[in-house]
Amino acid sequence: MTADNPSSSKQIFVLAMVALVVAIVTGAVTALLVNIFERQQEERQRFQVILPVDEDTIDPSVWGANWPRQYEAYRRTAQPTRTKYGGASLSEAMLPPQKAEQHPWLLRMFAGYAFEIDYRERRGHAYMLEDQLSTRRVLEREQSGACLHCHSSVMPLYRDLGREAAPEASLAEQIQAGFEISSTQSYWESYERLEELGAAHPVSCVDCHDPQNMALRVTRPGFIKGIRDLKAAEGTPDYDPNRDATRQEMRSYVCAQCHVEYYCGPRETLFFPWGKGLRVEQIEAYFDEHRFPDGEPFHDWIHTETGAPLYKAQHPEFEIWSQGIHARSGVACADCHLPYKREGAMKITEHWVRSPLLMVNRACQTCHPYPEQEILTRVETIQDRHFELMDRTGKALVDMIDAIAAVREIVAEPDDLRPLHDLHRQSQWRLDFVAAENSMGFHAPHETARILGESIDLSRQGHVLALEMLGQALAPSPEEVAEEPATDEDDSDASEGNDDESANGTGDDPSEREADA
Repeated sequence: MTADNPSSSKQIFVLAMVALVVAIVTGAVTALLVNIFERQQEERQRFQVILPVDEDTIDPSVWGANWPRQYEAYRRTAQPTRTKYGGASLSEAMLPPQKAEQHPWLLRMFAGYAFEIDYRERRGHAYMLEDQLSTRRVLEREQSGACLHCHSSVMPLYRDLGREAAPEASLAEQIQAGFEISSTQSYWESYERLEELGAAHPVSCVDCHDPQNMALRVTRPGFIKGIRDLKAAEGTPDYDPNRDATRQEMRSYVCAQCHVEYYCGPRETLFFPWGKGLRVEQIEAYFDEHRFPDGEPFHDWIHTETGAPLYKAQHPEFEIWSQGIHARSGVACADCHLPYKREGAMKITEHWVRSPLLMVNRACQTCHPYPEQEILTRVETIQDRHFELMDRTGKALVDMIDAIAAVREIVAEPDDLRPLHDLHRQSQWRLDFVAAENSMGFHAPHETARILGESIDLSRQGHVLALEMLGQALAPSPEEVAEEPATDEDDSDASEGNDDESANGTGDDPSEREADA
């Protein structure tokens, strides 16, 4: 019997180890390749249609069967979120606080208007219809069906009303007809019809995505006409956003269907006042020239304290953003409020719409390579300064309102009050344009500071003019001064003069007597 060869055993061991390593590496490479292949397939096939969807599929849960990642994120818009200067309550069951709790001047600003009785902080998109149905502005005041243009997934209503009114017309014509009819209806009449159609739902997937290919598109007739008017004013006639806009532009346009200034009252069809541009004075000039169908000058309401016809800003985020550095740099609304994210191999858009301050790493740091706390501090500094300036502007407005109201009690002629009413309207329009916008100045800090500065100046002009008119109205006329009886002080002065005269005997200076003689 021969002994085992040590070198042979060593060789066998080495070979075994090499085989094991090769097997492990081969397995790892194979797993990696399989994973890469699966991810590539996942990227190629972004979704699988399990349930068919079309233009009338309003319920987002049906879309969620095909696009579960986006749907789960959308559902989270029901969760309360809050930043320093905005947001919902701490519980989903609670309504957000009234804005007047922070800004008491809002109550004076909206005297006689529905916003005087109910004007709350924002909540997520999931609540946009629920909050409108429960606000006192709708429950206690008559409102137009046009309000549903932005607070519901309203397109089935427009198609249904349009088909009924113009059965032979094209689909686009029917949508426009239904849109115009809804604007003339009461809020509850339009809402009940929407409910009958099974479409009483807040904004849904179909409002921003083409159900055939999921491409971004705009659907709201008010926006489509508004952006066409804006482009025509800029020199581009017959503009169709669904045909002519870039994808990056569409990532803002889908938001601009609602986050804008518009008229949605009962006296005419809802419209976006963009025919002269997007800046506050351009929209003001558009309103100044606009007339209602009956020929009366445009206004939203008459202020009950001053009697001034005023304009009401809605929520002009798109207009303010368009004047800021992010818009000039090509940054879209979705880049900050719905930033991209990775799930596996898929790059998808975040559908939990919320403040970028709650997701700085994806919303801000992709462009700004600074620590998160530094970015937050920069934003907070801008917003703190804006908040303080806005409150100063509100106090200046209230001072003017007080003075005009005092003049109104004395001056009865409307023409005499017109200069004051013009200053009130111009000042309040600028303040409201900024206060109604939901970025606390961040979308365009320099522009909002300029607007608030103009508002303060106009308020002080109105305040001074009202005080001058008040002084003139209360001052006695020359006739009244001449007819005033002598006062006790005058009598006392006369008595003192008589005493002096008695001391001189006659009271006359001898030299004066000689001169008189």
